[in-house]
Parts: sequence; structure tokens; C-alpha cells
Amino acid sequence: MAANGHSSRPGLFLDRLTRESAGLALFLDFDGTLTEVAPTPDSAVAPAGLSDLLKRLSARLGGALAVISGREIADLDMRLAPFRGAAAGVHGAEIRLAPESDADLGAAELDPSALAEIRRLAAFEPRLLIEDKGASIAVHYRAAESAAPRLEAALERYIAAGAGGLRLLRGRKVFEVLSFGFSKAQAVTRFMETTPFAGRRPVMIGDDLADLAAFDACVARGGQGFRVAGELFPASEADFSGPEAVRAWLADLAAQLSYRQEPGK
Repeated sequence: MAANGHSSRPGLFLDRLTRESAGLALFLDFDGTLTEVAPTPDSAVAPAGLSDLLKRLSARLGGALAVISGREIADLDMRLAPFRGAAAGVHGAEIRLAPESDADLGAAELDPSALAEIRRLAAFEPRLLIEDKGASIAVHYRAAESAAPRLEAALERYIAAGAGGLRLLRGRKVFEVLSFGFSKAQAVTRFMETTPFAGRRPVMIGDDLADLAAFDACVARGGQGFRVAGELFPASEADFSGPEAVRAWLADLAAQLSYRQEPGK
């Protein structure tokens, strides 16, 4: 880990990209990557200047920047306002291919019976926080970590009993029930098939299990995935020490792209 909080891998990749004169497509997770992880989803706050940074960087990349998150797109827009860019929400179940477009809801809302049953399964621990995102249901256990084994087993049994095409996604102090066929990797793939992302080298920055498949999707297209330290990636194995280091690197990237786009550079 370098003194600036990130490893040399992101810088080396960008240098290689510049030498090859290839364009960059940038995909960014939100919680734990752009912003620090908060005690509850509702208490997450985007740092001052993040909206402006994303706006500048998106412009430098010709619009080839998307936030890919487990949050709903409407929630991302609220927290990142006034920035509005390409985005994927609920792990790819929602996708907005361009800032001016409406979100495409690829997955229907889960049956109300699913929410009722998950509430019943989580009732043994009142500190568990249930978040209904329509196309998925998340149960956060950050305030009740000892409940995780019992909760995970109960959710696994519920899905195995035939809960119609659902899967269990494990994350940072959260279990999420959502439909098969949607993932951050699927979102990356869809973006890479459309302008202005198509033909560029994709880079994903993330901190959680859900980001791993997106890393692989980027590598398969000649790109790279960069890891942010947290519960999943210890600092010794991560490319960024935390969201602050990510934001600093993004600011450097925006400045470098601005310099390289000046006439004669």
C-alpha cells in the first residue's frame, strides 16, 4: 500500500491504458467505495464534493462512468444530487444506460409474501434491519452480528424450500434475497454493449462480494477490478485503503484526463 492510500496497481493500469491509447469505462460501487459504510443504509452520506467530482470525471470520460450499487437508482440519485449519471441499482435489477434515460426495471418486485416471510424469519432479533427494495429484500445485521449464523440458515432454508427463482446474496453485514439472473457482472456486460461504454476497457472499483463477479466481467474485456479494504478485503490485499483513497484517486484521474485532453498533449 502506497503512502497515498492505494496500491500501485490502479496507477500502473492507467499508465498502460494511456500508452495503448485505449478509452476507459469506469464502474463504481457506492457504499464502502465512494462513501464510508454507515451504521444503517439511511444514514449514509455522500462527502462534500463527491457529486461535483463524479460530474467532472464523467465528462472527461465522455459519459462512460456508471455507479453500480445494491441501492435503488432513486436512492443513489438522492444521495449524489445534483449528479445524475448512468447507473445500475439493486445489483443490476435496475439499470439506466444514460443520464437522460429512465431506469429499466429488469426484475419485477418480489411477491409481498416474501417480505412477510423474511420478516417472520428475522423476528427473533429486533436489532435486525429489513430493507425492502422492491426487487430484493435485504436484512442488515451490523447491529446484531451474533444473529448472522441463525439468520443465514433460516434464509437458506426458505430459498431451498422453493421460493421461486430466488437466491441469497451475502455482503458486508447483510444478507439479500433477490431474483436469479441479475448481478453487477450482468450490469457491466449490458453497459459495455452500449455507447459510450462500448469499445473501452472497463474498470470496476468495489469492496464487497457482489463486486467480485463484476471484476471478472471487466477482466474478461481487457479491464481490471480494484479492491477497497473492508470486511472482505484486508488492507494488505486491497488496492485502496478505503473510500477516501478511492476519492483521491478519482480526483487525480480527472485531473490527468483533463491534462491529456488539452490540445497538444
